[in-house]
Order: sequence, then C-alpha cells, then structure tokens
Amino acid sequence: MAVMYSEAPTSTSGSARHALVTRAASRTAVLVAGTAGFALAFVAAYLLFVRTEAGRGVENGVVRSAQSAGSTVAWAAPLRDLDLVVALGGVAVLLVVLSLVRRRFALGVTALLLLAAPLVVAQLLKLYVLDRPLTGDRFGVASHNSFPSGHVSAAMAVLVALAIVLPRRFRPQVLVAGGLGVAWVSAAAVALGWHRLSDTVGGCLLVAAVTCAGAAVVSARRPDGDRVPLVPVLIALLAPLALVLAGYAVLATATSGAAQFVAAMVMAALSAMVVVLLLTGPLRRVNFDPAEGRVRRLLRR
Repeated sequence: MAVMYSEAPTSTSGSARHALVTRAASRTAVLVAGTAGFALAFVAAYLLFVRTEAGRGVENGVVRSAQSAGSTVAWAAPLRDLDLVVALGGVAVLLVVLSLVRRRFALGVTALLLLAAPLVVAQLLKLYVLDRPLTGDRFGVASHNSFPSGHVSAAMAVLVALAIVLPRRFRPQVLVAGGLGVAWVSAAAVALGWHRLSDTVGGCLLVAAVTCAGAAVVSARRPDGDRVPLVPVLIALLAPLALVLAGYAVLATATSGAAQFVAAMVMAALSAMVVVLLLTGPLRRVNFDPAEGRVRRLLRR
C-alpha cells in the first residue's frame, strides 16, 4: 500500500521560524533597561555626591589630598601632558580610516556619532544644566562644577567608538582591554586633582547611557525576540546604582584624608571597569553594520 506524504506548506515553515524568534531573549529590552539604569545611576551620583553637604565634604577632602600629593603621582603625568582636542581629532580620523579600509562607511558614521554625542551632552550638562553649590572651600578646584568629567567621558566614548567600528567578533575583547585604559584615565584624573570620584563615575555612566540608547534604537529595527530576560534586565537596571552607592560608602567610611584619596583613586578605576563590563554584555550582540544585516537577510532566503 502506498503511503502518501504531504509537503508542509511554506506558511508553516515561516511560522516555525517565527516561533523560534519569539522564544529568543530580547536584546532590545536589556538595552532599554541599561539606558534607564545608567541614567538613574548618573542622576543618583550627582544628587548624592554634589547636592548633599556630606558628599561634597568627603570629595573636597580628596581634592585637597590630591593637591598636596603634588609630583608624587608621576604615573598620572601622561594625562596632564595630553592635548584632548588633538587626541579626539586623531581618533575621529582613525575611525574614518578603519571604516574605509573595511568598506563600512555607514558603520564609521555611526561610530563618529556615538563618539560625539555623549561628549556634547556631557559639556552641555556640565556648563548649563548642572551646578555645584558653593562650600566656602578656599581651594578653587573644589568650588566649580566638574561633574561629569570631560576627560573620562572622552576616554569612554573613544573606547565605544572603536569597539563599534572594528569587527563585531572582537567587540568584547576590545571593550575589556580598553576598559583598562578608561580605568587609568579615571584614576589619573583623581590623582591630579582635576576631578572627584563622582565626576569620573558620572562620565562613564553618561557615555554608557547614551551608547545603550543608540544601540537600543539600532536593535529595535531588527527582530531579536520578544521574551524579556528578567535577570539581565534587573542587572542592567540596578547594578549601576549599586556601584554609585558602593563608591559613596567607601569614601564615607575612610578614616583619614590619605585613606580617602587612595580609596577615591581605586574606586574610580574599579568603577570605570565595572561600567565597561556592564556595557559589554548587552552591546556585544548588537549589529551596527547595515551591510552585515543585509547579507544575513540574503543568506536566510
């Protein structure tokens, strides 16, 4: 007896693919949560360290210690000698060259946007939106607003831009390795007396928030599943705030000015590295390259 086999219709195959997509965890949900989490932590750092008398008092002590240290922080001297404008111009040229070599001009434009956007936002916030209440401190550095740090924001933005313009398979390695550089810039800015711990943390958080927002827009334009992963979303929302609270607790419990100075440098470096690691997870799967997306769609047909 002949056995009849019927071929499954095309619509069934399409439904199967759709079912597989919907079971996938949504990277867009994590990116949106990351945007909110980094932004919330940024606001918390400003309110806790800058707008409270206790926060200002602790950090002004760190600035005084940094000014007293003088030349004993020779390891931070390269940052003092760096021309930030020239460095950023060189990075912008490098991004264009890399995008042209890879024949990914649109990717280079995206990287340039994510380099410039957080730096513009940081300067607008620092100069026109946020302020630091006067404390009567006789040190001029301790009286003007320096939140968020422009140098740390620039270092973080450069790292993100390079991670985007380079091949996506290297993105986690680039971010983790470059995070060490951002950590050094953060610690050096504190050591030189240019910035407080909150300034460096605020710079990292601001760039991370802007990056996550841009990545969420890119991710939302491509199917990535509709299941919201609870644990990654909670981590993205709460971990940045926990980092800010931990930094405040460490400084507040330091027993002397010297201890506060060392704690601020260590926490600046650790906080920068933690922010980079928190950003690496949701960012590693985002496809910023339109050409790569078109190739993948053609291969699926």
